[in-house]
Amino acid sequence: MTTNDTSSFLSRHQFLIFRLFSLAGLVPVGAFLVVHLLTNASVLAGPGTFQSRVDMIHSLGPLLVPIEWAFIFLPMLFHAAVGFVIIANGMPNVGTYAYVGNVRYTLQRATGMIAFAFIIWHIVQLHWMGAALGGGAFDPHHAASSAAVAIRPLSVSLLYAIGILSTVFHFSNGLWTLGITWGLWTSPAAMRRANWISVVMGVVLGAAGLGGLGGMRSIDVEQAKAIETRMEEGRRLLEGVAPASGPSPQSQPAQSRSL
Repeated sequence: MTTNDTSSFLSRHQFLIFRLFSLAGLVPVGAFLVVHLLTNASVLAGPGTFQSRVDMIHSLGPLLVPIEWAFIFLPMLFHAAVGFVIIANGMPNVGTYAYVGNVRYTLQRATGMIAFAFIIWHIVQLHWMGAALGGGAFDPHHAASSAAVAIRPLSVSLLYAIGILSTVFHFSNGLWTLGITWGLWTSPAAMRRANWISVVMGVVLGAAGLGGLGGMRSIDVEQAKAIETRMEEGRRLLEGVAPASGPSPQSQPAQSRSL
């Protein structure tokens, strides 16, 4: 499909596509972002607390992978694909962009591209799907310690900080745009109130994201491993499963691991 064909297709179906685009950015992608950042921030309460949150997620078992694809990866890819088409065609995704400054408009698109690149890198580095590319470093049975080792290099942590802040800005600023798309705020006063909602959301999520990053960097890896091992042994005992032996949990089948 050529650029003109794409532009024409978007023009014909703009109403539906932009609403699905904005909705996907809020639910489920935005909702996942909030949960993900708050879960990571739980490491500030200690590696045991973070491990319990990860265990809760992985209690989904075989359902985890299809849930990830249905409610995270596919909506994220749809949102990213439409976003890149909008950028490539120079099309605003709101009909009344006179209310938005050029800087805010540009930052929304720039942070969207940075966020997409960051998420791809994040998945390759930590998610089990990245193992084939030399990544997949996250071990859900040793959650805090494996994450801490992965982000320990200063350069990696700095890239994470940039990626987190870009993703948070794109989401929180996108809330303002979403409200216009759906007709939730149409007057200047309503837009000003919505702007404050976006600012508060951005500050809270940015603090959670950077707090989780700092918490991971401050972890005593060996102490965290000991706590995680005791928790794993306790879980296995309750489930009537033999204690782990041989290869570490990091070498278990890929289907059992996630972010």
